[in-house]
Amino acid sequence: MINVLFMGTPDFAEASLKELYDNREKLGINIVGVVTNIDRPAGRGHKLVSPPVKQFAIEKDLKVFQPIKIRNNEEFIDEIKKLDIDIVIVVAYGKILPKEFLDIPKYGAINVHGSLLPKYRGAAPIQWAVLNGDKETGITTMFMDEGMDTGDMILKEKVEIGDDETTGELWDKMAVVGGNLLVKTIDTVIKAIDKTGYENKNDLSLEEKEQLREELKKEIGAEKQGDDFTVAPMLEKEMAKIDWNKSAGEIKNLVRGLNPIMGCYTFLDGKKIKIWKVDKYSKEDFKKLYSEIDLENIEAGKVLVSSSKSGLYVYTGDGIISVIEIQGENARRMTIKEFLVGNKIEEGKILE
Repeated sequence: MINVLFMGTPDFAEASLKELYDNREKLGINIVGVVTNIDRPAGRGHKLVSPPVKQFAIEKDLKVFQPIKIRNNEEFIDEIKKLDIDIVIVVAYGKILPKEFLDIPKYGAINVHGSLLPKYRGAAPIQWAVLNGDKETGITTMFMDEGMDTGDMILKEKVEIGDDETTGELWDKMAVVGGNLLVKTIDTVIKAIDKTGYENKNDLSLEEKEQLREELKKEIGAEKQGDDFTVAPMLEKEMAKIDWNKSAGEIKNLVRGLNPIMGCYTFLDGKKIKIWKVDKYSKEDFKKLYSEIDLENIEAGKVLVSSSKSGLYVYTGDGIISVIEIQGENARRMTIKEFLVGNKIEEGKILE
């Protein structure tokens, strides 16, 4: 029986933990503990809410750890060492793991990452794939090292990105793919472990562990990453403001990429308006709908069409954006046609 420690926090990680738990007997693993981030205040009442991974772990009576930090946390590290861990599995945990911790498991630590590495190393790979208008992304499983998503890769699975797909929709889809690929990965690793002859050896020195891990990688055919990588940093609030001078395609990707994380926004007469869903039109396609509207020498951000019947169309740097879903100040999200029934946006106005 292989002892596994799972580390993760959001619903993306919960999907992997669920697959691991449901397949534990088939794989021959024992989930000895679950490490997740601390409970945090949420909602208007700021009540403490447990991470999805913790909620699942408690439901299944799994031991839960919630250290505030791992680096220089000797008490936590000593507690983990007592669990006799063979493999650590990390899925969207949210903290960088120090070498002292990565050295604990006999066979190493395995990560489920939301991109086709080495593209999009970093904190927000799914979001940046949408923000950049990519047509495909995927899941990569890898052995972890001290670097940021730089470890040797085990398995990959591609995932297509729809033209209108939001980060939230892609996130949910990739969570399922990640869970399934994790099960395949652990099965692959355990079969390789059987061939190393180390399965029944305990109290290995660090040097012996490192030698064993290299043998495992060779047996599996783990692939080293090249230097042609892309970074996917954390998202900043400042990037949510729409620049109407940008292309319609860039604006649409921004709206898709920040939905549902924070939403994009613009200003009309000093009031902040959030925009959650849009479509884009070339000038030629727009003229087929509204041939009477002159598109010459128009300022970016100008409202071309605004009515509860037709919707809201805004001029951009190279085309037109059609707003589909919107949210006024201190209001709920609604379709643009619902919004325009009770909120007037005059044609000719400039969105800031």
